[in-house]
Amino acid sequence: MPVDEPPPAGSTRTRLELQSIRALLDAQRRRVTQYAERYGPAAPDAVTRAPESVVGAPPSGEEVLDALPVAALLLSPVLGEDGEVRDVILLARNATARADTAARFPDEALPPWTGPVSLFERIPSLATTAIPRMLADAHRTGAPQWSDTVEWLVHTRTGPVRVSAEIRIAPCGNHFLLTWEPGGRLSMAAAAQQLVRTCWAEWNLADDGIQPSRGFRQVLGLADDTPVPSLYDLAAATTPDCLTTLYQALYDVLLRKRVTQCELRFRGSERVFRMVAEPVRIVPGGLVWALRAVLTDVTTDRRRREATRRAERDARSEQERADAVAEIAGVLRDAVLPHFQDELDGYGLEAAAVYHPDAPGAGVGGDWYKARGLPDGRLLLALGDARGHGLEAVTLMAKLRYALAGLAYTSEPVELLTRWLNEVACADARESTATAIIAHYHPERTLLRWTCAGHPRPVLLRDDRAAQLPAPAGGPGLTLGVLPGTSYNATETKLETGDIVLMYSDGLTERRPADPDQDTLRFLGAAESCFRESAAGPGHAGLQDYVERLVARLDGPHRTDDATLLALRRP
Repeated sequence: MPVDEPPPAGSTRTRLELQSIRALLDAQRRRVTQYAERYGPAAPDAVTRAPESVVGAPPSGEEVLDALPVAALLLSPVLGEDGEVRDVILLARNATARADTAARFPDEALPPWTGPVSLFERIPSLATTAIPRMLADAHRTGAPQWSDTVEWLVHTRTGPVRVSAEIRIAPCGNHFLLTWEPGGRLSMAAAAQQLVRTCWAEWNLADDGIQPSRGFRQVLGLADDTPVPSLYDLAAATTPDCLTTLYQALYDVLLRKRVTQCELRFRGSERVFRMVAEPVRIVPGGLVWALRAVLTDVTTDRRRREATRRAERDARSEQERADAVAEIAGVLRDAVLPHFQDELDGYGLEAAAVYHPDAPGAGVGGDWYKARGLPDGRLLLALGDARGHGLEAVTLMAKLRYALAGLAYTSEPVELLTRWLNEVACADARESTATAIIAHYHPERTLLRWTCAGHPRPVLLRDDRAAQLPAPAGGPGLTLGVLPGTSYNATETKLETGDIVLMYSDGLTERRPADPDQDTLRFLGAAESCFRESAAGPGHAGLQDYVERLVARLDGPHRTDDATLLALRRP
C-alpha cells in the first residue's frame, strides 16, 4: 500500500470523492479546534505554584523502589581493570519483584534471600541472555537499554522453569535499575495481531496525531520505516470502488457519532480489510475529537466465501443441467422402451422387463430392449447397452434402437441386421460403442435365432436349472461401433414349454474390480434360487413378479451402471 505516494489522477469521480473526504476531515478539525479554544484554560499564563512549605522528610530509596508499579531490581556493577562491567551485585528487590517471584516459584524452590549476591550466581542462566550486553551498553553510554523479550531457565528443586519477560535496564547514579514485565506482553500482542491479521489505531482529528498498535504496519503490509498513514492517506491509498463506502463510514463516525464498518482495498494489493470504527468523544455525548478503528485482513475469508459461492452456483447449474438431462432422457426412454402386457401372446411367448437407471449418475443411461412383430410372422427381440451415461448415451440408444426397427423390415437374417447396425454405430461422428443381443423368434418352430455383439450371453432357465446359452460359432462378436465391416455369426436355441430366456445388461451383475466369469455365476445362482423360492406364476403378472424379485436380489449400492432384465417365456 504505497501511502507515501500521491494518488493517481484517476477519474473525475475519484478526485471528487477524495476531495469530499478531505473536506469532511478538515471540517471536523475546525470543530475540534474551536471547541478547544472556547473551553480551554481561562488564563493561559496560569501556572501551578509550588507550595510554600514541604511537609515531611523525603522517601528512602527502598520506599521509592517499592513505589514502582513494575518488578525492579537494584544492581551494583562490578568493574574490571579495563573499566568494563564484569559482574553485578543484586542489592535489593522491590515489593512487586518479591510478589512475582513468590507467585511464579513454589515455596523453597529457590535458595532463600540472604542479602546482596551476584545476580549471575543466583540465576546462572541469565549470563547467556541479552542482559550482560544490555548492562555493558548502559554503563558505556549512560542511556537506558531495553529488549523486547528475554527468556531464561531457572533450575528449581521441582524442575526447570521457563521465564519470559520484557527487560529494561536504566543507569541510576552508580547503580542500575533493572525492571521487567512478565510474559512479553508487547511481543505477544504483536504476534497475536499477525496471527489473526488484525491491527488498530486511533487518529486524533485536531493535529493528525496517530497512536497505532505495535503490529499496525506489518498487518497492512507497510515497511517498518513507513509513516503511519493519516485518515486522508488511507483514503488516497484506497481503490476507487471503496471510496464511497469509506466516506459514508467516516461521516457516520464523525457526524452521526455511530460505530460503523466498511471494507477497504488498497491500490497495488489484492488484500481486503474490514475496518470497524468508533467515535472518541471529548465528553460523553459531545464532539468527536478522535476516530478509533480496528482493521482486519479478511482476504482469505473473502476468497473462501467467493469460492463457496462459485461452487454453489456451479452445483446449482450442474443440478439444473442434470435434472433437465434426466427429464429429457426419461421422456425419451419411456417413449422407446416397451411396456409388456399381452402383446406377444400371438407369437406363443410371454415377456416381462425391469429397467433400473444409473442411480449414482444422471439417473439415465444407454440400456434398451425391443420386441416387435415382423410382416413375415417372426418376432424381433433385442437387448443392448450403449456405453456411457446421460443424454448422450440415451441418444445413441434411441438411434440404434430405431435403426434396428427399420432394418428388421428387410426380412434379412439377424447376422446381417447386426452387421448393418455396427455400420450405423461406426458412422456416428463421436466415439459411439454399444453391445447387443439381436434375435429372431420363429413361433412355428419355437426357435430363437440370435447373435451376440460383445454382450453377456442370454441365460436359459429350464427345469429349475439356469445355464448360459452357448456362444455362436467363433465366439461372441465384436462390440458395435468398434470396427466397420465386421461380420457376425448366429446360433439357434430351441425353446420347450416352460422355458424362460433371460437377457440382461452387465450393469445388473458387474462388481468392481470386474470379473465376467464371477458376474455370470452370480447371475445364474440368483436366477435359480429365486425360482426355487417361488416359481414364476402363470401369465404376464407371474413372470413380471419373478424378474422383479431377481433384479432386487442382484441390485444394490455397488451398481454404477444401468441394470436391465428382459425375460421371455414359452407358456
